Amino acid sequence: MIERTLSLIKPDCVSAKNAGKVIDILEKNGFLIVGMKKIKLSKEAAEGFYAVHKDRPFFKSLTDFMSEGPIVAMVLEKENAITDYRALMGETDSTKAKEGTLRAQFGTDIERNAVHGSDSPDTAKFEIGYFFSELELV
Repeated sequence: MIERTLSLIKPDCVSAKNAGKVIDILEKNGFLIVGMKKIKLSKEAAEGFYAVHKDRPFFKSLTDFMSEGPIVAMVLEKENAITDYRALMGETDSTKAKEGTLRAQFGTDIERNAVHGSDSPDTAKFEIGYFFSELELV
């Protein structure tokens, strides 16, 4: 089944000039990029995107981090995009991520972990709409 998922290249990865490397890996793994933009999130936009975590102890540090510099937001498409992208990303904690995953290659810890991806079809629908309201949903 062809799916879409949201991918964010986080500020740590963008500032380290690794965004192009991530994009290259995505394309080599069969992902079609159907939308892409480089933006800097305001603190309020980061809080809105991560609102599901507002009561978690890491919410403030996460939203501070996500609004500290530019990100690259992408809509990825392929068969089983959500599952395949999550496998390619690796563990949330970069120090525990399997060798060869994006987080093992470009992240440094549990927060500065280089990339974000949707975890379910419902989440993907919300997240894609948050950044790409102009895209037709499939």
